[in-house]
Amino acid sequence: MSLITPVILSGGSGTRLWPLSRTGKPKQLLSLTSDETMLQLTAERAPSSEGYAPPVVVANAAHAAMIEEQLGAIGIDDALLILEPAGRNTAPAIAAAALALDRDAIMLVMPSDHVIRDVPAFRAAIAAAKPLVEQGWLITFGITPDGPETGYGYIQRGDELVPGVARVHHFVEKPDRATAEQYLAEGNYSWNGGIFLFGAGAYLDALGKHAPAILAAVERAMQSAEREGDRLYPNPHDFAASPSQAIDYAVMEKADRVAVVPVEMGWSDVGSWDALHAISDMDDAGNAQHGEVFAIDTQRCLIRSEGPVVAAVGVSDLIVIATPDAVLIMPRGESQEVKRAIAALQKDGHITLDRAV
Repeated sequence: MSLITPVILSGGSGTRLWPLSRTGKPKQLLSLTSDETMLQLTAERAPSSEGYAPPVVVANAAHAAMIEEQLGAIGIDDALLILEPAGRNTAPAIAAAALALDRDAIMLVMPSDHVIRDVPAFRAAIAAAKPLVEQGWLITFGITPDGPETGYGYIQRGDELVPGVARVHHFVEKPDRATAEQYLAEGNYSWNGGIFLFGAGAYLDALGKHAPAILAAVERAMQSAEREGDRLYPNPHDFAASPSQAIDYAVMEKADRVAVVPVEMGWSDVGSWDALHAISDMDDAGNAQHGEVFAIDTQRCLIRSEGPVVAAVGVSDLIVIATPDAVLIMPRGESQEVKRAIAALQKDGHITLDRAV
């Protein structure tokens, strides 16, 4: 085993960041935290200049042209795009990537829409994990918690295998607050960030043992896949026949040789407008602004405009997101409630759910 292949999962729809993120252009294809998009930032964490192989991107076929354009803009023109005919969650998506590689390839599986501010710390964690991967271990990266977060799953660490890497004792579901506080007090729990490192063969073997229906369906889909240049289209009928399961449930919680690398690397899944506000640069009044915004006597707001001028006067603790065709206004701290707006729009079949801004 030598070069590590980045496998970037880009199949999500990202409706929690509506109205900016849409089915037609989800959050990984947006510039949310810098001038570069989240997909571009993800790809740049594992560049060829650092000894990584060309990336594999597993994505929605509708986004292929945008992905190629964005990767080309940062000098990546040799990525393989595996274009899913239907979303079947992460276990089948990763299986498709593994089947497209040699069995002895090392896969660095990364969601395309996460923030990692300390990339050197991330690369150091990868280096610590690689020797165990070469011995057949499946590695997950555990995020060092900075509070009793109830929105993430947790990983309980067991015995240390080598410095900086521990056997996974237990995966646990999203806890209530009291349980999350207990995890923090005990000190041997990490957030489950959904980033993995393992050999393609080791993953396929574990999948065949613990979720054989997924492996069988994806194998059939890949055997009859159609290729157009750097685009690979799995057979739609066979791929859709796969059970829809996350890698955690299908493999990681059941396999024997699973380890975790706890790492503090400035991570966020940017899963809500509140999360974006928390990691954004703010003015002295706690406001995070983007676009043509005038904040007057305004405190602790996230105000973002993708077109119209937004003037906020004498308000506090608001989220205001303006696009050319939609405006979202809601209290800070309650941004998960955007799902209520999404539900109302879905009921009406509203075009702003799909149309890219």
